[in-house]
Amino acid sequence: MKKIPPGAEAANIFVGEVEYLNHQVVAFVRLAKAQIIGDLTEVPVPTRFLFLLLGPVGNQNKFHEIGRSIATLMSDEIFHDVAYHAHSRDDLLAGIDEFLDQVTVLPPGEWDPSIRIEPPKSVPSQEGRKTAASGPPQPNGKLPAEDEPEDHSDPTLIRTGRLFGGLINDLKRKASWYKSDFTDALAAQSVASFIFLYFACLTPIITFGGLLGDATDQSMAALESILSGCICGVTYALFSGQPLTILGSTGPVLVFETILNDFCKEHDLNYLELRLWVGTWTGIILYIMVAFDLSALVRFITRFTEESFAALISLIFIQQSLGKLFNVAGSNRPNLHPNDVLDYNCTCIYITNETIPANESSLAATTLGALNQSVANITVNVTNYLDASIEENRLKCPGELIGAGCSTPFFVPDVFFCSVLLFIGTFTIAMSLKMSRNASFFPTIVRGMMSDFAVLIAILSMVLTDFLLGVNTPKLIVPKDFAPTSPNRGWVVSPFGKNEWWLSIAAIIPALLCTILIFMDQQITAVIVNRKENKLKKGGGYHLDLFVVATLIIICSFLGLPWFVAATVLSINHVNSLKKESQCSAPGERPKFLGVREQRVTHLMIFIFIGISVLLTAVLVFIPMPVLYGVFLYMGVSSLRGMQLIDRIAILFMPAKYQPDLLYLRHVRTKRVHLFTFIQVVCLGVLYAIKSVKEIKIAFPIMVLAMCFVRKFMDKLFTQQELKWLDDIMPEVHKREKEDEEKKQEEQRRSLIEDSTSIPMAALGFNMGGENWTVAAQVDSDALNISEEMSKTAMWKSIMSNESSSNLASQNIDDGDHRSSSKNLLLGDEDGRVAKGKKEIRDWSSIKPFRGIAEQLQNGDR
Repeated sequence: MKKIPPGAEAANIFVGEVEYLNHQVVAFVRLAKAQIIGDLTEVPVPTRFLFLLLGPVGNQNKFHEIGRSIATLMSDEIFHDVAYHAHSRDDLLAGIDEFLDQVTVLPPGEWDPSIRIEPPKSVPSQEGRKTAASGPPQPNGKLPAEDEPEDHSDPTLIRTGRLFGGLINDLKRKASWYKSDFTDALAAQSVASFIFLYFACLTPIITFGGLLGDATDQSMAALESILSGCICGVTYALFSGQPLTILGSTGPVLVFETILNDFCKEHDLNYLELRLWVGTWTGIILYIMVAFDLSALVRFITRFTEESFAALISLIFIQQSLGKLFNVAGSNRPNLHPNDVLDYNCTCIYITNETIPANESSLAATTLGALNQSVANITVNVTNYLDASIEENRLKCPGELIGAGCSTPFFVPDVFFCSVLLFIGTFTIAMSLKMSRNASFFPTIVRGMMSDFAVLIAILSMVLTDFLLGVNTPKLIVPKDFAPTSPNRGWVVSPFGKNEWWLSIAAIIPALLCTILIFMDQQITAVIVNRKENKLKKGGGYHLDLFVVATLIIICSFLGLPWFVAATVLSINHVNSLKKESQCSAPGERPKFLGVREQRVTHLMIFIFIGISVLLTAVLVFIPMPVLYGVFLYMGVSSLRGMQLIDRIAILFMPAKYQPDLLYLRHVRTKRVHLFTFIQVVCLGVLYAIKSVKEIKIAFPIMVLAMCFVRKFMDKLFTQQELKWLDDIMPEVHKREKEDEEKKQEEQRRSLIEDSTSIPMAALGFNMGGENWTVAAQVDSDALNISEEMSKTAMWKSIMSNESSSNLASQNIDDGDHRSSSKNLLLGDEDGRVAKGKKEIRDWSSIKPFRGIAEQLQNGDR
């Protein structure tokens, strides 16, 4: 009963044979009100429809197929809507006709009926069938693809033409949803998402905090990152336009902070003071962009740019997780040659200067006393020896190491290999449990809970494993004292006093680069979160989000805290953790994706708990770092799943006949797909190279912006039809030229339809005695139907009369307008994929097993 949605009604189908009938009797009954009819149904569901078929003996298999066909019709959501609203037999016939227009015909001998056909991963929408102007049926039963709006026609990206018009519209739109942003979070899925994202956000904050401390000479470190995360995260969760976007410390921003700190060291400038002015100017420029609705430039950020940037961030997460894991081997080296004899014989020799008071040296006092001289102290060089066979003494040795064993490294048993096991175990458990939602084991509720709490289960199981093993693996380091990391700074940065005054104005130059980076980082992530495939109902708020981020950057600049912007990988994982799927599905049917649980509570609670993490030191210190590195890897890999870029890279290594039936492969040649993929991979490699090379890191923001220009250049290499399937269509600069071209093409099409076609009679084999006769045919492509014209011929009527019953034959002779349906056939092309063909079938009543239904409904037997 849990599989049956509330309000469901049943259709009972009865077929049978009786000896006293010479012809078939059919009744299709719709009750005015659904009723429970005894034990007719296997489950206590009220019956609304009854189908009864009785006929003479000897047609059992035929009757069974007719009943099965009626059941198939009633399982179709479009036909059963027709059945609910039908007023006559003609309405039912029209519903059957429409259903047959959409079915796929499998030729006999091409498939095994005893083998179950797996349901599709994603069921195409049936909305197009509900409209009268849905167009002709498409090959293979597929609906025509909806055209993507060419200019990302999101209402939030339309320029209003007035100051702060976009921001005002965002505020008005989000105000109506604000209450539901808190009530919609009342679900166990929200708790699972909060726990997962808490660890997923805390780990990079502390990790990037440590990296930031190294890059800024401890001006900002882990504690400052935690405080900034709490302030920025809570503020953004409460006031942003899209709370599904998670703020974080990102790799591109870390690159910019490193470049700015290196510049300050080279020119003897105060880093925090210059950074304050850079952040202030960045916030002001972002305010100007909000005022003039420049977030509309997001229209030029297509899937090409989005996926390249998202793939870069995912690769950074994967590279960081693996790099940090192997750093464990640097501090805890494993002994790869356990049979070798280790020699640690080593001595540390160092010289110190010791001062001896004169009154303690009798010889010095006698000699200097005879000379009547007074000396207070005597300095003596003392040679010291320290046993360096212990690692701690070797590291502290202030002098020279002497001995054969001084170069022998100190090995730490088990730590690295245990860290690798924890790392792999965390990733494997999290990924396996996350994918268990569609598995064959356990009830649906259990699988759903396992999938929602996958990361938490992985963390707890690996922490318990580490505790039971007792190996001293590296643990999470959390600051204990609430104070700035550097003793030379306070919690508020002074804007003047340490640098020249003119630097406050010159800071606008690096602020422009920082603006490009933050705008691209923020808005690319927002576009990815707000994509149509996520089925968001409350919409985004690009202008409001950018305004909040600009305000937070200015606040963090004055407090000397790291800047937080939208984190791509964290945001993607936040959306994935809140996806909703249908609970009511038939056995073997895949759950349908319903949308995302849009709310603010998970974002708010994540960063509140991050803020109080300083108070949870006693618990957090038990979490091994390799476990968190495994979470890093899981986040990077799960973010890559579902990217079209990854699918196209996989296609490069597949023979044509093994390639998946992806939509763009049906409309774009494979070589063109590979060319598009090659260009995107090259751009991704250039981005990664620029980020990794210290000397050219400064060009990273410019290269991210250049991705949009590269995509615009690709309009010259690919047709708009190809780009429509491989990517989003970029907005046209000259709309008038495009409209004129469309108008011209429409006029040409009409002229071709309206023109008469003249055929010389001589070409048809007629000798007209020297006269030049022509036959003029007025062509109407919409009115001409070869199937219907063929059905009017005497030969076709003869064929149909032999195939159908006498009643049906006589009705077909009298009726000049016959129904025709298009059936879809599957034809193999040269690449081994399924091509789309079409075959006109004169009457749906000629198709088994629907022939019997048609005969009875058209005969009017009741």
